[in-house]
Amino acid sequence: MSEALLELEDVVSGYDELQVLWGVSVAVMPKRLTTLVGANGAGKTTLLRAALGSIRVWSGRVRFEGEDVTRLSAYQKAARGLVLVPEGRQLFNDMTVEENLELGAYTARARPDYAANLERVFTYFPRLKERRKQKAGTFSGGEQQMLAVARGLMASPKVLIIDELSLGLSPLLTQQLFGTLADLKNDGLTLVLVEQNLHLALALSDYAYVLAEGRLHSEGPSREVANDPDVRKAYMGM
Repeated sequence: MSEALLELEDVVSGYDELQVLWGVSVAVMPKRLTTLVGANGAGKTTLLRAALGSIRVWSGRVRFEGEDVTRLSAYQKAARGLVLVPEGRQLFNDMTVEENLELGAYTARARPDYAANLERVFTYFPRLKERRKQKAGTFSGGEQQMLAVARGLMASPKVLIIDELSLGLSPLLTQQLFGTLADLKNDGLTLVLVEQNLHLALALSDYAYVLAEGRLHSEGPSREVANDPDVRKAYMGM
């Protein structure tokens, strides 16, 4: 029996008649940070959507905690602890920080831990505690990304999946948020990161999958992937 917490086996998927994924397999080990990297259009976000149930898996399987969850809805998977921090943040801009966080704890498994999770979130992001009554729409891009990650943590995730953490952020804010990911990993949270900043993603993660044109280009321990000449040439400009 696999030790992976989340497994995708030979996943084929896409949109309408457009096939995007061509038999991709990924294994996410517990208490590790796994990263999915690749150029725009490589299929990274599509793979996340297939895993989370927001698009249909045409063939292949998705397993979570050893159970086949391929046909479960996105809500059912979130209720089990598969939680997404979406690209573009998708916050409720007219609601306060605290109201956005409360919405993150909407599942039955998360509601009993609301107070503990709120305290935990404010430990990771003290700026959010200072501005808990402020509307999310008044925040900078970096602060909104902090809130998006914090909202994901409020759902008591077993696996927290983050799509494009650094998108649109300054180098300084990107470094700060990657520092928070390091803290989350050190505290034992299982993380999946989809990220175009390969240097930071590969430096922080434990294991990496490189996607190209909807197929798995390569995989391995992140340090080995970072030193792969093909990866360095194709994705790092080196």
